[in-house]
Amino acid sequence: MIQFWSYKSEYKKLRKNILKSIDETFSKGQIFFGKNLLNFEKNFIKKNKSKYGFAVKSGTDALLISLISIGIKNGDEVITAANTAIPTISAIITSGAKPVLVDVNDDYLINYEKLSNAINKKTKAIIPVHLYGKACNMSKLRSIAKKKKIHIIEDCAQAQGAKYKKKNVGTFGSFGCFSFYPTKILGGYGDGGFITTNSYKLYNIAKKIRFYGIETLNKKNKYFNKYYANINGLNSRLDEVNAKILDIKLRNIEHYIKRRREIADTYYKELKSTVLKLPPKTVDNYDVYHLFTVYHKKRDKIIKLLREQGIQTRIIYPYPINKMVAYKNFSNNDNFKSSLTKAKGIFSLPLYPELKTTDVLKVCKVLKKILVDI
Repeated sequence: MIQFWSYKSEYKKLRKNILKSIDETFSKGQIFFGKNLLNFEKNFIKKNKSKYGFAVKSGTDALLISLISIGIKNGDEVITAANTAIPTISAIITSGAKPVLVDVNDDYLINYEKLSNAINKKTKAIIPVHLYGKACNMSKLRSIAKKKKIHIIEDCAQAQGAKYKKKNVGTFGSFGCFSFYPTKILGGYGDGGFITTNSYKLYNIAKKIRFYGIETLNKKNKYFNKYYANINGLNSRLDEVNAKILDIKLRNIEHYIKRRREIADTYYKELKSTVLKLPPKTVDNYDVYHLFTVYHKKRDKIIKLLREQGIQTRIIYPYPINKMVAYKNFSNNDNFKSSLTKAKGIFSLPLYPELKTTDVLKVCKVLKKILVDI
């Protein structure tokens, strides 16, 4: 069986180091807000070339805290793509705002013209989703946001290390929000997330919100580091064990991305002559290939035949947000033609750093035969 994703080979390589770090952490007797977390936060910020940042409990919390930090309130609107993950929408609704959905382009990223047309007096933020490891056109988005005086909160859950015009995602907007869900570019062994920003003012607000509104930055505050809520906050802590594991894996992030790009290059080379629609490439983008998502009208049949040959695939995502019962009222009067069409034909091929090249070539060989026969 060629698995769509697995952490077992990676864990085998890191096991000794991970187990040692876990034992050391427990032996120190501090589970939260210790040196492991501080070191990881410092190293993550440095890697991402952001000025400020801190870890949180999940990528969803990263989005929620960012939205609260910019002053989102009931009645406000936040625009995002119709083909995003549920957490993007969940965070918007939990913050009190109304999500406004817009369709996507052929590259699966938000349609900038439709986004611009969806902005009104209630619009307070845009959440561009850097889907599948590809950065949105941040030049266009920043121009729109600046003109309309609204915030950008980048959803970087699938795109850590991706770049637009040689600049890292998570450094363009008011906030960048990352996820450490196990399948991500930097995946942990549980949930986790990160918030980046280049604004000290926003950093100060967001960091208080992370932990019940407690002041941890301003030493002049008489309640500094005291159990006292300066503002209403949440509980969104990343524990010392997971922080240490993520810090260990962060050292290998360049290798992970390089290997993902190598696998993607093999798929491009082997499948370029087929009728599959492959992920588009653009000159301004450095893609990290969280997923290698292809399109074919006979997707379901292809997936079935691949499964019979012992090859796993995934559909990410099978339903646009507006097609889900919970969110059917957030359509912005759009027919979402592109999102709907893509959802009916997209599927992602196996891709993770430990995947063997021989397995990648087998996937291509089997897939090419299927495409000839269907």
